[in-house]
Parts: sequence; structure tokens; C-alpha cells
Amino acid sequence: MNKKTVADIDLKGKRVVARVDFNVPINDGKVADDTRIRAALPTIKHILDSGASLSLLSHLGRPKGERKPEFSLRPAADRLAELLGKEVKMAPDCVGDEVVAMAKALQPGEIMVCENTRYHKAEDMKVKSDEDRATQEAFAAELAKLGDVYVNDAFGTAHRAHASTAIITKFVDVCVAGFLIEKELKYLGGAIMNPEKPFIAIIGGAKVSGKLEVLTSLMEKVDAILIGGGMAYTFLKAMGHGIGGSLVEEDLIDTAKDILEKAKARGVDFQLPIDNLAADKFDNDAETQLVARDIPEGWMALDIGPATAKKYAKIISDAKTIVWNGPMGCFEMPNFAEGTMTVCKAVADSDAVSVIGGGDSVAAVNQSGLADKMTHISTGGGASLEFLEGKTLPGIAALDDK
Repeated sequence: MNKKTVADIDLKGKRVVARVDFNVPINDGKVADDTRIRAALPTIKHILDSGASLSLLSHLGRPKGERKPEFSLRPAADRLAELLGKEVKMAPDCVGDEVVAMAKALQPGEIMVCENTRYHKAEDMKVKSDEDRATQEAFAAELAKLGDVYVNDAFGTAHRAHASTAIITKFVDVCVAGFLIEKELKYLGGAIMNPEKPFIAIIGGAKVSGKLEVLTSLMEKVDAILIGGGMAYTFLKAMGHGIGGSLVEEDLIDTAKDILEKAKARGVDFQLPIDNLAADKFDNDAETQLVARDIPEGWMALDIGPATAKKYAKIISDAKTIVWNGPMGCFEMPNFAEGTMTVCKAVADSDAVSVIGGGDSVAAVNQSGLADKMTHISTGGGASLEFLEGKTLPGIAALDDK
């Protein structure tokens, strides 16, 4: 993944088209959380300060190929203008003669946000035939008319071979990574390729099925795996424990047994909860009881217990590299957040290089108020998972090598 970045090329006088991830929550026509916009600022400022003009591409939500005002990127453009302290032009579309003319009219240091790429079905279509491929490539070729340099800084969509993330590179001579993607590759790649030991993975979330490949991949690299969340109960059932009404994937019981056997054979310390906070219903105000590994009938485990959290925190304190993907319980409900928050604090207090992999883990870290204590918080849930699984990310593979 040794890719050229915006710092490796001369941008003066160039027209740059950049793919960013402005897929942000919008409430009442305003950006409710500008984290992703702020994450793109170093790349955007570098391009503009280098004497280039800049057209930005992004998707927002799932308009499914239709122009819907609630999926317009205008609020994102307005917020970007506030953050930059300068005018940000807004194009009515991302392709077409008018948009290309607007891009060509931009002066060095000027910037334009193009309208939602997913207003066009060709952006994220499933390619099932030569005709589909031709449609997607034709759209990508139109996007490419916006610039003579392409920059991808949208890590969150880098695992998708969409028109604006990968296919566009066929039609632009110079294709490089932005600083955000460079940072993602540095920390995620470092954790996988050259981790300082002990290297531990904290894996949580609802289902084993969603983390199966990452568990298998990490098994060959880590010293310990700490399991929490709903997925723990498929493993506990595989070990013969009663799990009551806890979340379970019956069809993966044998797979869970296989993972446990592989961990033992490889000498990986595979940790499962030794106590659990169980509830009589899925509700923050449910009746609760602390139980060991066997959950009574009529009860469901919604968080790891304090003994487990303490044990996990001790293992975390000795780590030098930590990858965390998935919460330890239903942290969205305050009464079932303690396990996740304890683990969060332990990661924050550790001396390890800590990489937080997308999605609910990031939400939990932000909720804890300890985000600034983590080494790296990934902007891509699915992308970070696939990277940790060892998969090739099309949006990165398509960029120029150094």
C-alpha cells in the first residue's frame, strides 16, 4: 500500500478533482456532525494552498439514483465554507457540461462542491454485465472531466469499487491519496504488518458473522483476543454454556468451536466474558442481575460484567498495540454501557498504539469523551474491517504507486 500522496506531486496550476467523505448527518438543513468534513480539511487546504483549483465529489445517504433534496450536499458545502472561512461554490450536479465549465472556471485556490454522486445510479451500481460496466465507466469518464489530478481521501468508501472511488482512475493520468487515507494506511497497516508486541485485538458487536474474517485474519498476528458484545454468546454456547435469551447465531456454533480450537492451537489468549450483566428485556429500565457464564432462561446478557471488564483492562494495560472493533455491550443504553466504557478507559490509559476501527466503536469512544487519548480513530467502518481482514481496497489499489 505504498501509494503516492498529494504531498508527492506538484499541484500548482492544476485542476484537482477529489473524492471526500461528506456523508454526514443533516438535521433541519444543517450538518449535525461535521467530523468527516473536518477530517478532510488538511488535504483540502494543502491542495488550495498549493495553487490548484479543487472540485469535491462525495455521496450522501442512499438516494438510489434519484434527485432528492434531503440528500443534497449543499449543507455540507455551507459547513465547509464556514470551516475554511472562504467561499465554496456549489455545482448543481457532478457531471454535465455546466459542471465541467464551472470546474474549468475555478481559479487557483478556489473550491467547488459537486452535488451527490449517488443521484446517478451508475455511481454505486452492482456490475453484473458488460453493459453495466460500460455504463459505470461512462459515468466515471464524465467525472474525470472535472480535473487533471485525482485525489482520493474518502477512506470510508475505499472498499467499494464505485465510479467516483476507483473507476475514475482509469480516466485520470495522476491519481494519489489524500492525507486522511495516508494516515489510515499508516496506522491500520502498521497494526497489521509491523505491530509492537504484545498485540491484542478487542472484538465486539452483535454478530460473529460480521467479524468472522477479521477474527480469522487477526488470529495469525495477535497475542490475545478479547471478545465482548452479542457475539460472545455464540462462543459461550459453543463451549456448552446456557445463554438464556441472549443473542446467538445457531448456524455458527460449529464455526465458533473451530475458532476456539484454532486459537488454542496457535497459542492465542482467546478471552470470553467470565461474568455478564443480564436483563429480563431489551430495555434500559429492565430488571438486571449479574450472572456468571451461564445465563438463566428468560434473561439476556446485554453487557460484560465488572469482573470481565477488570480482567480485560489488565490485559489491555500490558499491550503495546491494540486494535478495537465493536462494543462490549449495548452501550447506547446507559445501564449497559459500563463494560464498554471500562474497556475504553483502559485503552485510553494504556501506552499502546491504539487503533479504533470504525462504526459503533468510534461512537463509544466519542461517548466516553476519551477520543483524544486514542492513537488513531478510523473513519471507515466497513473499510477498516476489510483492511484488517487483509482484503484489497479497490479505492486505494487504483491509486498511483510511489
